[in-house]
Amino acid sequence: MSSADGDRDGGAEGAPPEQLALIRESVRQAKVPRAKPRTWRGAELAGELPVARVLVDKGVLHLDRYFDYAVPAELDADAQPGVRVRVRFGAGRHRVRDGRREGGGLIDGFLVERLAESDYSGPLAALAQVVSPEPVLSAELLGLARAVADRYAGSLADVLQLAVPPRSARAEQKPSPAPLPPPGVPDAGSWGRYERGAGFLEALASGGAPRAVWNALPGPEWSEEIARAVAATLASGRGALVVVPDGRAAGRVDAALTALLGEGRHALLTADAGPEKRYRQWLAVRRGAVRAVVGTRAAMFAPVQDLGLVVIWDDGDDSHSELHAPQPHAREVLLLRAALDKCGFLLGSWSCTVEAAQLVESGWARPLVASREQVRVAAPLVRTVGDGDLARDEAARAARLPTLAWQAVREGLKHGPVLVQVPRRGYVPRMACAQCRAAARCRHCAGPLEGQDGGVLRCAWCGVEENSWHCPECGGFRLRAQVVGARRTAEELGRAFPAVPVRTSGREQVLDTVPGTPALVVSTPGAEPVAEGGYAAALLLDGWAMLGRPDLRAGEDALRRWIAAGSLVRPQGVGGTVVVVAEPTLRPVQALVRWDPVGHAVRELAERAELGFPPVSRMAAVAGAGEAVAEFLAAVELPPDAEVLGPVPVPVVLAGGPRRVGGPAVGERWERALIRVRPGSGGALAAALKGAQAARMARGGGDVVRVRVDPPDIG
Repeated sequence: MSSADGDRDGGAEGAPPEQLALIRESVRQAKVPRAKPRTWRGAELAGELPVARVLVDKGVLHLDRYFDYAVPAELDADAQPGVRVRVRFGAGRHRVRDGRREGGGLIDGFLVERLAESDYSGPLAALAQVVSPEPVLSAELLGLARAVADRYAGSLADVLQLAVPPRSARAEQKPSPAPLPPPGVPDAGSWGRYERGAGFLEALASGGAPRAVWNALPGPEWSEEIARAVAATLASGRGALVVVPDGRAAGRVDAALTALLGEGRHALLTADAGPEKRYRQWLAVRRGAVRAVVGTRAAMFAPVQDLGLVVIWDDGDDSHSELHAPQPHAREVLLLRAALDKCGFLLGSWSCTVEAAQLVESGWARPLVASREQVRVAAPLVRTVGDGDLARDEAARAARLPTLAWQAVREGLKHGPVLVQVPRRGYVPRMACAQCRAAARCRHCAGPLEGQDGGVLRCAWCGVEENSWHCPECGGFRLRAQVVGARRTAEELGRAFPAVPVRTSGREQVLDTVPGTPALVVSTPGAEPVAEGGYAAALLLDGWAMLGRPDLRAGEDALRRWIAAGSLVRPQGVGGTVVVVAEPTLRPVQALVRWDPVGHAVRELAERAELGFPPVSRMAAVAGAGEAVAEFLAAVELPPDAEVLGPVPVPVVLAGGPRRVGGPAVGERWERALIRVRPGSGGALAAALKGAQAARMARGGGDVVRVRVDPPDIG
């Protein structure tokens, strides 16, 4: 070591007197060394309730329980029930030092409760950190999350991932506004068009908890009617929650509430707001500063205080079904909230699902409908074009659109915009033989052939181009569009009506509104924009494509989409006309002509009751590799009345083909079994499936087995 190094490290012997005095003073003022945060080795524990019960953020079923941790004294004030914490998880019993467990990795969690002592006999690890003193998990939200996890055979941690948004420190630092006093009781307004509409609002305003299934009349008034139901609930001093399928619907209810009540009385929870703003709005609801919430699917868990009413609009929309485990449906979550919080319930739609009809038939909810006279006044005229009409129509064979449709378009464009609903997006999604109408399929993988821009024919599964196709059934070489997409339809209409602007609304760009001037609006189902003053006419093309889907809900879903489009058209009294291209003898088409979605749902419910299909029965799907599914079914202890259907092969997903969430990867061969139980055994089925899946995960290894309770598509 050099002398220079020696001079630097020689301690305080050569230091001047002033520096020695400073060193002695700093030593005298030094505190006792603090325990190291996140391990708190040797730290004193909290004097009262030194045990924290924590739910760790591990969404695996065999760890779906609470774990006890010691509370250091320095965290005592902040470690309150409902706060976010970090803990060390995974340390073995042998890693103990000074009577406290150590080791393991840091993991997030929620502090559920504080206890005087633990029922765990061994040493406890200490809380590593209180992430934020903001209590975000209330006892009510925890109870709801546990009920949802039990119903869907999932873990509590997975449900809380959906229920509690990610933290934003800046949002927590900003105070929420002071709550406003309750507003006055609103008048009935357009609720007077319904037989029990005014009475429903009166029950809400008086503090009651009415439960209703509401079949809304066509037109744009539905958002204002929801706003009046929310205002009546707020007038009673309680909170309200509204869940809608998408951001466009949320914006309409938001505008209606603002117009009726003014700013500051409700929060809008949608993904468009961004993480920080959304979390700030969520905190305002959690703190009680805002008593009403409007939002999309994730808002079904919004922590509204003193909940008096839950509302779901258009429960048949696919957007209400959560894609992440355990994949709950917003309607079922709100039904649980209505039961747990003993609050009012309103399920509204222009159409009617079978589940909604079951709520009325069981007596759990009352129907909220208008008289047939009111329906005839509000609904447009519906006309049909069937296969026989198309066969006799020269224009339909040449240009795909029947003469009646062209006439409706020409007449409608004299008075305003015309809506054209096409089942598929794109150019020419599906092709068929022009002679025998057999589906055109790829010679390499048997996938469906699609027409692309420029006349190119390509397989939708493997992407291989087809240059010399011929029909294997009849030998024909000519192709026709099996289902023409929205862009191709827009081109055809643009050539037929060159002086009229053509707008498209679909996945690439969804329009919210269009002017009331003459125009052609081509849209895929669910993306229809609202026209100022309503559409003069609507064309519902290729109805057979929606009715022919191999799905239990094909007819119900087609009717729901048709009625949603028809509800944007002006009433029959002012010339509103809807033309549907579908076989007029089919039940969904007849229900559309009569504008009777409730009758269609009641008949569907009766047929499903005879066949034992949902929602009359409870059902679960078990999917995975064949051996794994067989092993799972052999291990699970099903209820005595359970019936196993299958297993059957799941269609193999090829490269470039569509893949469902939770489905097999490309090229994997899966099988799926359906398990059906009678009403009343749904809880036992979910518990059995959850127990078997937890035991399987605890053993580790093996192929993946997917379990889903109440799958939306059962074929």
